[in-house]
Amino acid sequence: MPLSATRADTFRDLVLDSVERLERRWPQLADVEFMVLDVPPSVPGESVPLGGAAPAEKDGPARIVVYRRPVEIRSKNRDERALLVHEVVVEQVAELLGLSPESVDPRYGQD
Repeated sequence: MPLSATRADTFRDLVLDSVERLERRWPQLADVEFMVLDVPPSVPGESVPLGGAAPAEKDGPARIVVYRRPVEIRSKNRDERALLVHEVVVEQVAELLGLSPESVDPRYGQD
């Protein structure tokens, strides 16, 4: 076991913590693949997303991705980062399930 975790490892752990919280309420998330990528693909003229969701296809599961660098840039410390990661995960799960973020997590936006 390493003595210190990298920033990427710590970020991944924040995403996994958020997913675990939501899976208790939404067991169907066990079939969703959650990923962390450093940066999103560049799309000229569009703002930089913090995450994305893609529905399941015949050759693969539904996917939710959280982009590490844009989230890190928008948060000042670990606590802010944890809150922002959870908001991004909730928003992407909501999009995937066709629900409002408040339906996915009643505490959404209250922290």
